[in-house]
Formats: sequence, C-alpha cells, structure tokens
Amino acid sequence: MADKPRVYSEAEVLEKLEQELPGWYLENGWIRRYYKTDGWQATLMLITTVGYLAEAAYHHPDLTVSWAKLWVKLQTHDAGGITDKDFDLAKKIESVVLWRPEEGSPLAPGTPNKWVRSGDKPK
Repeated sequence: MADKPRVYSEAEVLEKLEQELPGWYLENGWIRRYYKTDGWQATLMLITTVGYLAEAAYHHPDLTVSWAKLWVKLQTHDAGGITDKDFDLAKKIESVVLWRPEEGSPLAPGTPNKWVRSGDKPK
C-alpha cells in the first residue's frame, strides 16, 4: 500500500503560496484561485482547460463558476489537507491558463482580448 502524501502545515502552505504561487490563497483548508475572463465563452474554455489538466493528473479541484469568473480550489481529500499534489496541479493550471506568447515569438502578441486574467482574492 502506498504511503500517504505529506500534508503541509498552515504556515508551510502560506509560505509556499507566497513563494511559488502568487495569486493563490489559503481558505478553510483549501488552496484557492480566482480567475476573471472576457465572458461566458472564455469561462467555458477555462473550465475545460482546468478539467483537462485535472483529469490528466487524476487530481480533481472543486470549481465554482459564474459568468466571466472561475474559482478553483484544491485539497488532497484522502490525505486530509494540502499536499504536493495540490501545489503541482496549481502550478500547472497557473502556467497554462495565464500563458501568453513571449515578445518576439511568431505567436506574439497573441489575442488582443483580456482572455483569462488573475482576479483579486474575494473579500
């Protein structure tokens, strides 16, 4: 039987988020991220992208969806807290959904739309 993954303490989670995942925050035992989009079509594409990454990793976040908004929250249920699985999937989600072509790339400048962007932590 496989060992349970290491569960990070609250202080360790907060430190890792600050150092490795700006924009993500800890709330009620979950790491969370809020994204804004240009509207419903971009939101649906964002949901599909997050879903694809989650299924490929076989680690599934909870999603809350509204027009032009998506909230992602991660926790390793069977470990009872935040583990490396959560941080790794959060990093992958972040790198894919906020990706833009580099300046000078044949793909630059990319879409003129705001597309998907970081949202502020809800108050």
